[in-house]
This record gives sequence, C-alpha cells and structure tokens, in this order.
Amino acid sequence: MAWKVMTFNLRTNVPSDGDNAWPQRPQAVAKAILRHDPDIVCVQEALYAMLLDLAPLLPAYAWVGEGRRGGQADEFCAVWYKRSKASVAEYGSFGLSEAPERLGELGWGADYPRMCTWVRLNGTADGGGDGDGLTVFNTHLDHVSEPAQVNGMRLIVDRIGDLRARTGASVVLTGDFNVGPAHAAVRGLEQEGYVNGYSALPGGVAAAGATFHDFRGGETGEPIDYIFASPGVAVERIEVDRGKYRGAVPFGPLSRVRGADDEIARDKTEAGSLPASVLLR
Repeated sequence: MAWKVMTFNLRTNVPSDGDNAWPQRPQAVAKAILRHDPDIVCVQEALYAMLLDLAPLLPAYAWVGEGRRGGQADEFCAVWYKRSKASVAEYGSFGLSEAPERLGELGWGADYPRMCTWVRLNGTADGGGDGDGLTVFNTHLDHVSEPAQVNGMRLIVDRIGDLRARTGASVVLTGDFNVGPAHAAVRGLEQEGYVNGYSALPGGVAAAGATFHDFRGGETGEPIDYIFASPGVAVERIEVDRGKYRGAVPFGPLSRVRGADDEIARDKTEAGSLPASVLLR
C-alpha cells in the first residue's frame, strides 16, 4: 500500500510577522497541502486555534495530537490523516526530556519543552489499504541545545523500537529537527537503518537544499525538515515545495516569479519552513 506523507512547519502565530502572521495564512497553507494531496500531513508549531482554522479548509482530513504542555496548551506536533485512507488504531504523545511521560518538561538544556506525537493508522479498504497500516511519529527538536537534539532523537528511536517490537508496524518519522544532515541526531537515525527521504532525490541528500526560509524564499543551504522511513519501507520519491501561495492562488517557484508578482509572493509565503512530501511503499 502506498502512502503519501507531508511534513510542514507552519510557523506559529507571531503578531510581529506582520503580513506573514498566521491570520493572513490559513488559506495559503491549505492550498499548499491540497496541491500535494497527501494521505498524512505532519505539522509543527501549530497552536490549537491554528488547527481549528485549518479544519474547515481541509474537510477530507482529521487530526490527532495535543499541545507540548499538555491538552490544548502551546504548540502541537499534530498529525492530519485523510479520513478515506486511514483510521486511527491508537495514538499518544511523549515529552523529549528525562521525564517523557510529563509533557512540558525541559530536557537536556532545551530552550522550550519539546515533544513527539505518534499515531498508528490502519489503512481502510475503501482507501485501497485492505488493513495495511502505517505508524507516524512527528516531532520538533530543540533549536539551541545539542544534547537535547541528540538525546531527544535517541528517545524517539527507542519509542519507535518498542512500538515496532509490539506491533511490527512500518514507521515514518517526520519533523523539524532544527539540524543539518551531518548532525549526530540525523546520523544516528541513518546508523539505525532509517532511510532519509532526501536520498530519493536524483542528487541524494546533498541536493535537498534549505527548507527554512523565514518568508524570504531561496534554497541555498541545508534542510532542517525531514521525513525518515523505517527499514523495509521504500521511499519512491520526495518533493520540497518551493512554491509561493497567496490566499487560495498558487504562485510558481521563486525563480520563476518576476515583477509585481514577486512582491506579492514574498509577502504571502505560506510558512517559515517549506513543506516536503514523500511517496512510501
């Protein structure tokens, strides 16, 4: 069974972002998602109110998750899934700290509480799945503390291992890792046999380019947003969406935008990080 998975840091609602603040962007974000038509969308930095804003724009999807301080508090690493393709078997969240069962704890010198949300999905017969499922782990690693990044990833890998031992599930790990491909947190995943989605690019991981753009576009640099697959899951292709979206009207890649439209596109970029999507089998 094939699954199309997207990861998308939405950039939380920061009023000082001005024209790029969240109230100006829900339709653009929804347009970016619908353009790819993924089965699963993993978002980071989403506040509860932001998820409520997106829900009527994405009627084919449902979501699971909780805030990083528990309940509806603070940012979510929510997982959206297409209702026609999957149903939820189980889901949960854990903190990236020395006390993972308590959300809201600062772990290993992190600047903010960090978390991971996971969901085990069963493929629906109507969606072509005949019960074949996929388990998704979605996270947002700390942006300051290297011990938090490395230890947080180790904790996630341990939790994935526990779940796979219990269920035998195929797993995809998505998120904003806040580090480049050479970082120990990423290398550790590869050493455990997880497949970096960017390896499906014609030029490999080195061809991925930057995924954080701060509403300014461009691709020079390294990715910090990733999709990894567990051993045995094939990554057929991956795309980093460098398009520009204004409301419900899509714009092409920045390199193709000229003249007056260039100003419109820069003002209405959909998020602070670019969405990436992979096709898995």
